[in-house]
Amino acid sequence: MKKRKTYPPNLIIGVIITSVMILMILVGFFYTPYDPTKMDSSVKLAAPSLEHIMGCDNFGRDIFSRVLKGMGNTFLIAFATIVIGAASGVLIGAFTGYFGGWLDEIVMRINDVVFAFPSILLALVFVSIFGTGNKYNVVWALGIAFIPSFARIVRGEFIKYRDMDYVKSAKLAGVPTLRIIFVHILPNTATVLTSSIMIGFNNAVLAEAGMSYLGIGVQPPDASLGSMLSEAQSYLFSAPGYAIFPGLMIILLVLGFSLVADGLK
Repeated sequence: MKKRKTYPPNLIIGVIITSVMILMILVGFFYTPYDPTKMDSSVKLAAPSLEHIMGCDNFGRDIFSRVLKGMGNTFLIAFATIVIGAASGVLIGAFTGYFGGWLDEIVMRINDVVFAFPSILLALVFVSIFGTGNKYNVVWALGIAFIPSFARIVRGEFIKYRDMDYVKSAKLAGVPTLRIIFVHILPNTATVLTSSIMIGFNNAVLAEAGMSYLGIGVQPPDASLGSMLSEAQSYLFSAPGYAIFPGLMIILLVLGFSLVADGLK
């Protein structure tokens, strides 16, 4: 009798949490109960109710509607950050790991210098150069800051595989170098790379939230989970839901992807 395949509990829980979060994000792209930027002075700091399930902020805006939009902004920025960081890091790591030599030494020393600084600090430097007030600048700043970590991971995998027998056989058979890199070696890094992308996504979410909290990420009137937390810090006791709900969304978004990454290992 064929044994039934089982999945790690953390993977199942992670998929459930992540699916719920992504569903909320998709809903927020097309529908919110209220206009996220509309102010109503009559409901300032209103408590959660059937009409406003997460209450209202200090401007009378519906927190649930802003959470939906804020999650979408945070998710898109984090996703774009990983696309830039992972794609560039994979190319750099693949070529330096496969060819080695002086190219590897020069690129990796530069990579080590950049990697020595926290990604959020590098992003702050890039944003100060590119300018604040633009979501695209935040994406590019975070994307560049995330390149070194992916480059190191992919380089290490390529160094491990480049001297294996099947790669040597492909070289003797006259297989083009680019085909060896992208068809014969790169797929073998999928497991490690997928887990790294999940962890990188979490870091990107926290980095974006941190930058928006400091006022150099997503700018008002656009909603962001980080900027909502910044606005709510003066109302922690008078309207705790103002901070609790955006913070909870960040926790669940990060937790879901963390559990999925751990389960995939």
